[in-house]
Amino acid sequence: MNDLLRPVRLVPMAFLLAVAVGTLLLLLPVSRTDDSVPALLPAAFTAVGAVCVTGLTVVDTATYWTPFGQGVILGLVQAGGFGIMTLATLLASVVSGKLGLRSMLVTQTETHTTNLGDIRGLLRRVALTMLAFEAVLTVVLTVRFRVAYDDDLGTALWHGGFLAVSAFNSAGYSLFSDNIIGFVTDAWICVTLSVAVIAGGIGFPVLTELIRRTRPSRWTVHTRITVYGSLILLVAGIGGTLVLEWSNPGTFGPLSVPDKLTAATVTGSMPRTGGFNSIDYADAQPETLAVTNVLMFIGGGSGGTAGGIKVTTFFLLAFVILAEIAGDRDVTVAHRRVPADTQRQALTVALLGVAVVAVGTLALLLLSPHRFDRLLFEATSAFSTAGLTTGITPSLSLPAHGVLMLLMFVGRVGTITVASALALRSRQRLYQLPDERPIVG
Repeated sequence: MNDLLRPVRLVPMAFLLAVAVGTLLLLLPVSRTDDSVPALLPAAFTAVGAVCVTGLTVVDTATYWTPFGQGVILGLVQAGGFGIMTLATLLASVVSGKLGLRSMLVTQTETHTTNLGDIRGLLRRVALTMLAFEAVLTVVLTVRFRVAYDDDLGTALWHGGFLAVSAFNSAGYSLFSDNIIGFVTDAWICVTLSVAVIAGGIGFPVLTELIRRTRPSRWTVHTRITVYGSLILLVAGIGGTLVLEWSNPGTFGPLSVPDKLTAATVTGSMPRTGGFNSIDYADAQPETLAVTNVLMFIGGGSGGTAGGIKVTTFFLLAFVILAEIAGDRDVTVAHRRVPADTQRQALTVALLGVAVVAVGTLALLLLSPHRFDRLLFEATSAFSTAGLTTGITPSLSLPAHGVLMLLMFVGRVGTITVASALALRSRQRLYQLPDERPIVG
């Protein structure tokens, strides 16, 4: 059993190695526009954020980093979004032409694949899907920057390509100092980025199944929960923020009705997967921050680039609650019974997520003078790798920055590792202990 668990432990080790390499590259003088300023914290924080596809920053990406440094960030985002272990295994398979059992188990952990025989084909589909999406997004965004903003072709291509990779990998990094606030009324850019982060965050297993099985009646339970759950959260997020921010003078208030719809599309869709913001969350209503916290904590689909506890975890627990209320012995979804061990895994992942965010928020309260709601927002954003902020991240203390870095890392690899470890540890007892019911509720 220890041999089976070893690949699970290799996943965080691989991400730590990527963070270390990224930090060293960003520490190079060629990566920064000003060599005289301290570089260790910005380099380390940015490397963690990029590898964990979070997008939180302590410096302005557009002005602090040179094109070389921005290219390093983009490479880290691509590697983090694809999965360090998945990428390494794919390269190894290309060179050697085969995958060993150890590599298969490592890749299985990162891609949430249960059939070892399908891993090689899955890796190929993941790579082709990512490249295809990013290529199309780059073309769309490049054309927009070239036509509407008079960028020369090189600049338009750089802006378009950077945003395309950042969006599909749910990172939220931008080459503009105000993220995409300056494009709040540009539906072409905003909607394109929203579609990109939704596609990247829904999960590669779901994307590949949607490509192969277009009829909903043939979808697996996982795909049904992910697709329908994501649609519910998307409508709730867009509708909720539209109502709450409609007349807020700091956000949607000055905008026309069509522009409000565009802004709501970004504000309602980005928290679960992306990290781009077309409004300043420092000016948002407290109720909007609360709704955004919930969306960020839930996150996107399993096996995708988004963070959080995942859509399937959240809605599976909803089905468990409904079954308990109805008095049903079994939890069923789409005429299929959900095993008890899967229910326990979902509950464990969700409660561990709550615990991590709670402890992280408490630590930030002890280390920062900011308000509770702002610090809860930062902690949730870091854990869920959403990358949204109320603007207080750069002003936090060094220990507080360390807390956020830890939350980003745990949010990216922790829930994956825990869920996989639980699955590998599953066992059947040869005996059964007597029942005793404690009082619940």
